[in-house]
Amino acid sequence: MKKILVVLSAICLVSFTSCKQNAAKKIDAANLSAAAERDAVASKFPVMQFDQTEYDFGEIEKGKPVETTFSYKNTGDAPLVITDIKTSCGCTVPQNWSRDPLAPGESGQFTVRYNASGMNKITKTITVTANTEKGKEVVKITAFVKPEDTNS
Repeated sequence: MKKILVVLSAICLVSFTSCKQNAAKKIDAANLSAAAERDAVASKFPVMQFDQTEYDFGEIEKGKPVETTFSYKNTGDAPLVITDIKTSCGCTVPQNWSRDPLAPGESGQFTVRYNASGMNKITKTITVTANTEKGKEVVKITAFVKPEDTNS
């Protein structure tokens, strides 16, 4: 029984060693350099740098829409592509963003319209889905919504 175990171990050792040597011979230097170049490019991401990440409308009257514009710049090493912009509720609507790639160093903007629903202090988040390293960037709007003027 011991002899069979020793012979099987020797056969396994020889087969594993020969496979390792054959695999090493199959590596092509051209493929290796192409993979290294691909990995170097894949590690370059666009960076979305906003001029401000939060905008405060101050006091606004209920039911009177307001809007602001968020400006950003691509400070990264690859073209920036925004695929979607979503808000935390239907009362806030993002508009007018470019779906075209934004080259490094270029700037862009989008508008956010809030219909002034709710009461008192509100905070709404706007999530930008893009090809940045994080994949999502977040900006916010805040306001204090006063009740409607019923005396008019």
